[in-house]
Amino acid sequence: MPTKIFLITPPFTQLNTPYPATAYLKGFLNTRNISAFQADLGIEVTLAIFSKNGLESLFSKAEQYTGELSENAARIMALKEEYLQTIDAVIRFLQGKTPTLAHLICKRNFLPEASRFAQTDDLVWAFGAMGTQDKAKHLATMYLEDLSDLVMECVDPHFGFSRYAERLGRSANSFDELNSSLQQDLTFTDHFLLSILKDKMALVEPELVALSVPFPGNLYAAFRIGQWLKQYYPNVKVVMGGGFPNTELRSLSDARVFEFLDFITLDDGEAPIENLVRNVEGSIPTEALKRTFLLVDGAVNYINNKACTDYKHGQVGTPDYSDLLLDKYISAIEVANPMHSLWSDGRWNKLTMAHGCYWGKCTFCDISLDYIRLYEPIAANLLCDRIEELIAQTGETGFHFVDEAAPPALMRALALEIIRRKLVISWWTNIRFEKSFTRDLCLLLKASGCIAVSGGLEVASDRLLELIQKGITVSQVARVNKHFTEAGIMVHAYLMYGFPTQTAQETIDSLEMVRQMFQAGILQSGFWHQFAMTAHSPVGLNPGQFDVKRENELVGTFANNDLVHHDPSGAEHETFSDGLKKSLFNFMHGACFDYPLQKWFEVKVPKTRILPDHITGILNEAEYAPVKPTDKIVWLGHPPKVELFTKSKKGNTWEMASLTFQGKQETLNIKVDQHQGIWLAATLEQISVHQLKTYTLQDITNSYEAAGLEDFELFWDNKPVNGLYKMGLLRL
Repeated sequence: MPTKIFLITPPFTQLNTPYPATAYLKGFLNTRNISAFQADLGIEVTLAIFSKNGLESLFSKAEQYTGELSENAARIMALKEEYLQTIDAVIRFLQGKTPTLAHLICKRNFLPEASRFAQTDDLVWAFGAMGTQDKAKHLATMYLEDLSDLVMECVDPHFGFSRYAERLGRSANSFDELNSSLQQDLTFTDHFLLSILKDKMALVEPELVALSVPFPGNLYAAFRIGQWLKQYYPNVKVVMGGGFPNTELRSLSDARVFEFLDFITLDDGEAPIENLVRNVEGSIPTEALKRTFLLVDGAVNYINNKACTDYKHGQVGTPDYSDLLLDKYISAIEVANPMHSLWSDGRWNKLTMAHGCYWGKCTFCDISLDYIRLYEPIAANLLCDRIEELIAQTGETGFHFVDEAAPPALMRALALEIIRRKLVISWWTNIRFEKSFTRDLCLLLKASGCIAVSGGLEVASDRLLELIQKGITVSQVARVNKHFTEAGIMVHAYLMYGFPTQTAQETIDSLEMVRQMFQAGILQSGFWHQFAMTAHSPVGLNPGQFDVKRENELVGTFANNDLVHHDPSGAEHETFSDGLKKSLFNFMHGACFDYPLQKWFEVKVPKTRILPDHITGILNEAEYAPVKPTDKIVWLGHPPKVELFTKSKKGNTWEMASLTFQGKQETLNIKVDQHQGIWLAATLEQISVHQLKTYTLQDITNSYEAAGLEDFELFWDNKPVNGLYKMGLLRL
């Protein structure tokens, strides 16, 4: 059967793992019996350039450069033979194929070193006691970054490992600049891209090519691919979809775009792609297309057949990673940020627990768009089915759940199902720091393999968090972070500065809150970004409500999302950027906690008004968690060894039970009344996490009383039963 559709991720996204969009679509197309082939041209182009043959081409091209070389480029050119000799070995090491090379790399006399290595002088300080493998990965990453600097200086100024020609796609209200670039000669990178594409097209012979463009850094390459296909495969239809068009191209009107493409689809891709396949094969008319831009009589038209409904999240199938070169991806460690290391080191299977966001209120977020607005979770057992399918398909047991915000109730159900199936996986996801993440829930998530969470603390100011409608407070975030940290789950916070009306005082106070969280050990990683007003967020749609003014009211003919705005009551937000980032880098490494905050900034800033023990004061407060009869009680531990004995004292005897519990690190023994001990052992077996049914506190109370035992609360809420909480007794 000929291939109907060729799914392509253009250069460049991540180097360590495939961006999941094409795998999601291929999994769906499998359910519809539509044949598909997929390729991540980003990793394939990277491996072609950063090989011995590729570097020979690079150096040959660089030797033709007529400008004056920088000192750095001249050094790299002088070390040409060392680069040619080491490049293939470095790539194999970063692919995990030659781990023993780490020892040689760490000696610092194997790899040629240029300007990027200047930042490795504080390697021990920046990375602590990291292992030889991670140090070597970092050094090898710097080596590749040096070479990328040569590419950008001498042969292709657009180059970037995860962002190719990104500037051309950022806030491109007009198609003019991108169109002009596409009329110029092919770049150095383009030649590699189109050579690989040529071979793929001859192999696949598709009827439809689908370009997934998640980021601005994929846009130029997508159009270059479309341009080449129009020249050499004029009968093959070309469609673009993905995150960039979903947010940026919703008001597209420039007809020139369709000199490179035939269609652009928006939002969830399953129904639009299926309809396009049917349209291309002639079985449905153009009027039946779903959320699709195309050219009609020389003008851009948008067709959305509302009679065609979208597929439910549970109907789209399991992502299919076949065709992708899973053993070719490379692990890079560029910066000393724990969450960024997770993002870029190792290959992760990507899944989604729920479509959209269950909160859907944050005023800076594009919550008016369907991919966020329409919330739809799927059942935990179906998620675990997909996990097992992906492990069998890829051999990988690491999972990144790419949710807008993973729902706590579904995370609980998923964790229970993972443990019941005895799956051994590592996983991480994005969350909201909400009070549902109790100590016990975090322990359950850890037991199921959760290693990290990331969440938006945004502006650590209760006034601004309320304005953002985040639904959290700084105190709440601190307590939740404590629960995750004590469970052994790493916490990364997305931090924001420059939200409308934010003052300099609030920025400094926010930094102080973050400093105290790192110092208290409840936050391990973070990243500051400046607020950006977008067209589909409540702030962008109603700027007057937030006391800001939009400066670009006119809608462009190409991309429209980022909005320039003026904040008359706020601070000069740009002046805080460097200081916030420098201080955070130090805090992440346990340094400079006693450094006055004003010293991080080149400009004069106010002193913080936050007391130095504010966060520790919150953490030391007793937490009140109301006990509800509907709370689920789960036992994670092993069955105890039960021994019955008689206790005698002053002529009195008691029939007792000794219960010995073995944990991974410790042993616990408790002694209780014999009848209570027998009941407790049986109940722990009944509420074991491996049982299909979960029991509530009310169920357990009823069972205790049915056994003829008295004073349940006195027995359950005091010693020695309280000791079981550290051995795996959870109230969820």
